[in-house]
Amino acid sequence: MDKEMYTHMSCNSDPSLIIDRGIALHKMIRLITHALGGEAYLNFIGNEFGHPEWLDFPRAGNNSSYWHARRQWNLVDDENLRYKYLIRFDAAMNVTEERVKWLCSDPAYVSCKHEGDKVIVFERAGLLFVFNFHGHQSFTDYRVGVETPGSYKVILDSDSSHFGGFNRLDPSTAYETYPEPWNNRRHSIKLYLPTRTGLILSNNPVEPIYP
Repeated sequence: MDKEMYTHMSCNSDPSLIIDRGIALHKMIRLITHALGGEAYLNFIGNEFGHPEWLDFPRAGNNSSYWHARRQWNLVDDENLRYKYLIRFDAAMNVTEERVKWLCSDPAYVSCKHEGDKVIVFERAGLLFVFNFHGHQSFTDYRVGVETPGSYKVILDSDSSHFGGFNRLDPSTAYETYPEPWNNRRHSIKLYLPTRTGLILSNNPVEPIYP
């Protein structure tokens, strides 16, 4: 987000494509790291909310100032700033993991890594994870493979307005599988994949993390 994090993270500021992109990718990167990682999730050293763009430790040239050598932990508590969306998503992501326990489950099975579409699909802990990293292309009826048949619902959506997104998906929608193999999985499902969105879907009754 570069220098625009200093001028466009206010909820009252003019819309910024750079900030929108940064927030969307920030959430997606955290989720895919969490879901594809090992048995734990460690979040520190430069990944804090409000980490300054650059560091300038106290020295004679800046009058021994700590202004650019600090972490502003208070940013997430300010309801007028968009950092609140990032902490909400982080909390929802961790609550979801606590409910389904993917960190202590078997490693994920990655069924799709489509370079052209910028789409990644994998299954872990009985959940379906779908990411569309494309910068400007959303996909309608995008077919992805899934091993377990059933009716799937979104239980975590990085594009929810509660997390600073654009609400392009209806969380009440049920997606039915087809008995058609796809990407080495025994069944398939068709989804709407908005650009720069990460989704977790489940065919079990898991309560979605929404306000």
